[in-house]
Amino acid sequence: MVKPAHIPVLVDEAIGALRVQPGGRYIDCTLGAGGHAAAILQRSQPGGQLLGLDADPEAIAFAKSGFQAYGDSVLFVNDNFSNLEAICYRHDFVPVHGILFDLGLASFQIDVARRGFSFQQDAPLDMRVNPAYEVTAADIVNSFSEIELTSLLRNYGEEPFSSKIARAIMHARPIETTLELAQVVEGAVGGRRGRIHPATRTFQALRIAVNHELDNLELALAQAVKLLGFEGRLAVISYHSLEDRIVKQFMRREGSDCVCPPGTPTCVCGHKAKLRPVVKRIITPSEEEMKRNPRSRSARLRVAERVLGEDERYGLLEKLVASVKIGANAWRRPALLKRMRRLFSGSLTA
Repeated sequence: MVKPAHIPVLVDEAIGALRVQPGGRYIDCTLGAGGHAAAILQRSQPGGQLLGLDADPEAIAFAKSGFQAYGDSVLFVNDNFSNLEAICYRHDFVPVHGILFDLGLASFQIDVARRGFSFQQDAPLDMRVNPAYEVTAADIVNSFSEIELTSLLRNYGEEPFSSKIARAIMHARPIETTLELAQVVEGAVGGRRGRIHPATRTFQALRIAVNHELDNLELALAQAVKLLGFEGRLAVISYHSLEDRIVKQFMRREGSDCVCPPGTPTCVCGHKAKLRPVVKRIITPSEEEMKRNPRSRSARLRVAERVLGEDERYGLLEKLVASVKIGANAWRRPALLKRMRRLFSGSLTA
């Protein structure tokens, strides 16, 4: 099996952000062609372990053939990252030192015409990451009402001409191929404007809808925090504003001790910070990388680190103390817990 050509985006930056160390345990939630996975495995040896996930069975097949030299150090699972927590517990892969999401499509997914992700070649209007998914892009294009199409294009594609395009699609049905759809969109908006093809946002919106990308991302991020060990790193590479907004808001929320609505007199949510930002600004590709790989130009990397709140630290201490045999002349267990809790909260000096 020939490995697909693919240039991983922000690979050095992602490995540095994850702080990959020998012997560490890491998850690549979007395996793709395996570029980031290979870098993680190389940096984490000896003793490192990697769990690689991808909803695309072709990505898993390529990975299994290309990473045989690592033996038991790597495990590949064909599943959506929305099931991240269940997968990790099923394979006893928790806690972990780092989790990476690269939310872009791999080059082999875009370039293979039959997948229907691109309008560069004529192909069935599919766009499913996993062929087992029931709904294709053609199903949506040919069955949604004009109102539903308009909403989809506006919300998932941020398309300013959403109503015009939806109306044109209704009149042109049935639409079965990528080029047919691209031509309909181009006609609806009056031709090209600038370098970006007018169908780009429409194709983005359909791909997101077919694969439930935004919903799955929100589910996966919440699970990732639970799987990270103390000071474990979460790194996410996104490629459009909708993804990046979800990641930004998630990291901001999980980095706050209170998420009550503005104006609430006192905190009633009880939320405690579980993350802290590692870098203040998002990490973007260098000019050199964008020249080498034009598909990287829209990439944005955000990184956060797992922290433990006082209640979580106390819970760990309680488990520790409960597992230790305390002699008759030692502190009583409640007093020991209280003293240790004060020590961890910084109110007691050694």
